[in-house]
Amino acid sequence: MSDHNPLITPEALAERMGDAAWAIVDCRTDLTNPGWGRSTYLQAHIPGAVHAELDTDLSAARTGLNGRHPLPSPEDLAHVFSRWGIDNQVHVVAYDAGVDFFAARLWWSLRHLGHDHVHVLDGGYASWQAARLPTSAGEDSRPPRRFEARVRPDLMLAAPRVMESGRLLDARAPERYRGEVEPLDRVAGHIPGARSYEWRRSFGADGGLLPARALRAQLEGALAGASPDDTVVYCGSGVSACHVLLAMAVAGLEGARLYPGSWSEWCADPTRPVATGDEG
Repeated sequence: MSDHNPLITPEALAERMGDAAWAIVDCRTDLTNPGWGRSTYLQAHIPGAVHAELDTDLSAARTGLNGRHPLPSPEDLAHVFSRWGIDNQVHVVAYDAGVDFFAARLWWSLRHLGHDHVHVLDGGYASWQAARLPTSAGEDSRPPRRFEARVRPDLMLAAPRVMESGRLLDARAPERYRGEVEPLDRVAGHIPGARSYEWRRSFGADGGLLPARALRAQLEGALAGASPDDTVVYCGSGVSACHVLLAMAVAGLEGARLYPGSWSEWCADPTRPVATGDEG
């Protein structure tokens, strides 16, 4: 399994079951029901998987100004990975329910800390079930290991420099981008200059990720001539944007950065500009 391919099939993962050098992380989450992910994990999960909580493991404490899912410090993330039995040599496979973006948040977080041995299960838990592969109930754990953070600052961009990027992509639903509705944050609209690219556009009618060639053509259309290296992706809280970055990696368009605070952080400061409508 190449580390250059961010996806792994259920069958390929099944071949690694029981290998201590591979860690599986269940990232299933329901943003409207915080307890759903853990209770669902305890009912059934891929054997050996540990469970990740988006709000506590993959997010820092909220201050009211740092967004809804603030990025934890490198030290805090390294502590979480160590607790899960992940060090710098362990291969990691993250999965969520299916057509979701939570596993991509873990994929990006590991890469941000210099860990390339990470994959996302193609199709998520739904594909594992469809393949009729075994499941476990209860809680699994791994012996702790020591993870050393090797931060890659070039994978993210903070608010003060976001509008300097050559291409800014908004991964939220188009109606939220245009400012027609805003169910979660205090202000409707988008960062001026951003183009809409909803994360769901990366999926086909069958619910699976588009083939790499089709994905590349679609993403290149959204980039409109801009280089991935000059592109920043954001969403509502820095989670679904990670899926766009994952799709770009699958399409061979790596180099784009994440604005972790995203819209929920941006609009918390009333001095920052806001745009509405369509910008192309």
